[in-house]
Amino acid sequence: MNAITRAYRKFTASTAELESKELRDQFGALAEIQTQLIDQCQPGAQVEVVGNIRSVSIAPSSKSPALEIELYDGSGVVTVVWMGRRIIPGIVAGRTVKVCGRLTCNADRSVIFNPRYELRPLSK
Repeated sequence: MNAITRAYRKFTASTAELESKELRDQFGALAEIQTQLIDQCQPGAQVEVVGNIRSVSIAPSSKSPALEIELYDGSGVVTVVWMGRRIIPGIVAGRTVKVCGRLTCNADRSVIFNPRYELRPLSK
């Protein structure tokens, strides 16, 4: 692919495509082949996605705490919830993380409960 073709594709791509591609390029080998784009994941499927943590919140319940993050990969957003946790070291806004779990849909949002996760190196 020559430079003109690459430039044309970049100028004609949608914002979501550009953000997704830029994130994938930024993370290079971290975006393994088996990972999926969030907007292409199907409810009920076992998914593996890589993205940036946009926000971190704690459900304000003294009896059953829950740590929630909003994970963004350039194509979409998924909410990730760890039940029974108030804090997980390394889970902070701006961090890149890979999560693996079953995707569910609750009230107009996609959610993954208690996934396996891998923290990615902090970018400089």
